[in-house]
Amino acid sequence: MRVGFAGLGRMGAPMVRNLVAAGHAVTVWNRTTAAAEALAEETGCAVAAAPVGLTDGCEVVVTMLADDAASEAVHLGPGGLFAGRGASVFLEMGTMSPGHIASLVQRVPDGARVIDAPVSGATQAAAEAALLIMAGCTEAEAAPVMPVLEALGRRVICLGAPGRGAVMKLSVNALIHGLNQTLAEAMTLAEATGIDPERAFDVIEASAAAAPMLRYRRPLYLHEADHDVTFTVALARKDMGLMAELAAEHGVAVPQGAVTLETLKAAEAGGYAGRDMAAMLDYMRKTRR
Repeated sequence: MRVGFAGLGRMGAPMVRNLVAAGHAVTVWNRTTAAAEALAEETGCAVAAAPVGLTDGCEVVVTMLADDAASEAVHLGPGGLFAGRGASVFLEMGTMSPGHIASLVQRVPDGARVIDAPVSGATQAAAEAALLIMAGCTEAEAAPVMPVLEALGRRVICLGAPGRGAVMKLSVNALIHGLNQTLAEAMTLAEATGIDPERAFDVIEASAAAAPMLRYRRPLYLHEADHDVTFTVALARKDMGLMAELAAEHGVAVPQGAVTLETLKAAEAGGYAGRDMAAMLDYMRKTRR
């Protein structure tokens, strides 16, 4: 298929590589042109001068953007995706609010469809095409773009209606960030009694509380400075803020989520914004009374 892709960050770039490897004809756009040109040189994909070029030249457009504001600018700004004609499906695969997805659905060009299809999995999963994709649509609506989705992920779960992918992504991330915070607290407690961090993590990883995230993020928890950032504290705070807003809208109590959000805010204010979310372990160590 002819696929346009906007957003070439930590997740987007490996996703483009997988699309090219699967045989799709890919055109990319990125706010930083140098990143698009470097990826084009590496993979042979084309580069659009503006987002509208993706819509005009492709059947499907994928966006992997940081937040609602970035997505609105790319879709609705001057030369934005919705200014063009040609693409029949717009896949928003970043973590967005359900309200933003609803706005895109209302404003999509005639004859085209917006599908929120956020993913679960870090940069390694993106590189290995092993993402879980949560699609806000029916199986029938997803069928035309399944060749694209299958090139990016290990499983696609269709949730039936627009916005439900966004809801599930926020729900899943609330669980992930809660686990991240609890891990940081558990490790800090164990270390405070003199237990070696490596041994403490051995126990946690072998326990009933183990989760895949803990296993693949172990190097970051134990030796954060030696590894590239995969997901920042600032993005975690953004996710939890969106989750809290959604919960308030629907009258759902999220006391644990509220504490996680406030702790992330404090860490962000303390200089941790650009560090990997595994740095919450370092933050908790430094906040010991």
